[in-house]
Amino acid sequence: MISRLKRSVLAMPGSNARALEKGKTLAADVLMFELEDGVAESAKATARAQVAAAVAGGGYGARQLVVRVNARGSEWYKPDIAAIAPLGPDGIVIPKVSSRDEILKAAADLVAAGAPYKTRLWAMIETPRSVLDIEKIASAADDRASRLEVLVLGPNDIAKSTRARLTPGRPALLSWLSAGVLAARVHNIEIIDGIYNDFNDLDGLRREAEQGRDFGFDGKMLIHPGQIGPVNEIFAPSAEEVDFARRIIAVFDEPDNADKGVVQIDGKMVERLHLDIARRTLQLVEASG
Repeated sequence: MISRLKRSVLAMPGSNARALEKGKTLAADVLMFELEDGVAESAKATARAQVAAAVAGGGYGARQLVVRVNARGSEWYKPDIAAIAPLGPDGIVIPKVSSRDEILKAAADLVAAGAPYKTRLWAMIETPRSVLDIEKIASAADDRASRLEVLVLGPNDIAKSTRARLTPGRPALLSWLSAGVLAARVHNIEIIDGIYNDFNDLDGLRREAEQGRDFGFDGKMLIHPGQIGPVNEIFAPSAEEVDFARRIIAVFDEPDNADKGVVQIDGKMVERLHLDIARRTLQLVEASG
């Protein structure tokens, strides 16, 4: 059962108090308050205090709140966890994860800081090592103590580290994108595609979001409010998909088809595996309200 959608994950710098407040009016499924890359070193303490106040103050409605803290081992990580984890955001995002062990250690850090169990872990996949070991990292989710719920791919960091070029269609990254989706599905967690850098190019955004959706991603990380609408639309079932899903369910529900593994609809052979897909389609619709 799908409980909460993650179609659009909007990154918002914690150092920008106005942006944090504006998040209360945006249609993003998830707001990711940023303490890491999007915040200058001189503003780390201010950002931490502002994000803590925002999480504690609430007022964000059904939007999920996750906080990307600084990397484990940095001077800011422990203060970030101490300030944010006890407040119970929906998730803590750990950047630059490179191993399964890092996930388990981060989960232990949350427990030590007093985070409620509802606060889950999200892992950023941003390095060559994490790409190579993505299935091992995802396997941490098999241990309930890990709290691992979501993987987030960081194409910019991966491209920088590998010297791959981020060209239209992302041909250099396709095998890595697929590996991420496979790892997430094997271990029954969600996976979010990375950002599209040119927030003025909505046509390019749509093409890349459609690619991510077709690969099997659950949503996309965003950097501008203008990207929310197109991405929410793309990662939601179309009216045609919803209609066909309802027809599949209705046909299989007919008494004469109770024991059939395959039926015909509009000249197409439809198997029971498509019934599972149809049910998930309607769950997505229900979750979107």
